[in-house]
Amino acid sequence: MNRFKNLLLIVDMQNDFCRSDGALYVRGAEGDVKRLVKFMEMNRDKIDHIVLTMDHHQVVDISHPVFWADQNGNHPSPFTEISPDDIQEKKWQPLFHYREAIGYVEALSEQGEFPHIIWPEHCIAGSEGAAITNALMEQIMNWARPGRYYELVMKGTNPLTEHFGILRANIPIRSDPKTMLNMNLVNTLKKYENIFIAGEARSHCVANTVKQMLEITEMVKKLIIIWDTMSDVPGFEKPSLPIYQRAFRQGANRQYAAEIQLS
Repeated sequence: MNRFKNLLLIVDMQNDFCRSDGALYVRGAEGDVKRLVKFMEMNRDKIDHIVLTMDHHQVVDISHPVFWADQNGNHPSPFTEISPDDIQEKKWQPLFHYREAIGYVEALSEQGEFPHIIWPEHCIAGSEGAAITNALMEQIMNWARPGRYYELVMKGTNPLTEHFGILRANIPIRSDPKTMLNMNLVNTLKKYENIFIAGEARSHCVANTVKQMLEITEMVKKLIIIWDTMSDVPGFEKPSLPIYQRAFRQGANRQYAAEIQLS
């Protein structure tokens, strides 16, 4: 008999985020993975479903250095912020899809929380960096062997918009359904009594996932954020704080991996 009680949502625990030699390593991620693996070992038979998300990018991506250049042809360094004013003043110019890129940066700025940041090339589709980190994948496979199936959700595949949250891209593109609200995933999440969330990074992809859940009636009240199975990108902690504060006010819970015993 299928149970629809405990769903584990694992956001982007990939090599480029979770390994110290990863392209966009999140400091503390190895410990996050260890605590999540231990949580899964302790509660293996009580986890009814796993949703596993993976960030996937092309080399030429709106968030990668090669997409942009200054007037001398120099690409921005990773962690450079690009604003609409920077584009207007020609400090930085998109080398591809000019109109779409400008529209994206303007729309992102209007949202107010997350500016457009250039990241190191990361989670390139087909690369080792895009793979789920080994220790976690082994544990997922152990969970699956009795006859269970995990659900894999790919995101970030459109190079003209970022896709931090798992439910939709930051700025959806109407011509690309993969960037719009993922109703299949929404319906899966709605089936379960509890949604336990872990992943990287707490400051970005997890925070935006929580933000998107706040937009869906009653979903946030199902949410248990496993706080010590996620870490922030250093220097980017502040923009996500209001999201978590709002989520906790609206009924989300914060728990720690070793303290959770599922029923």
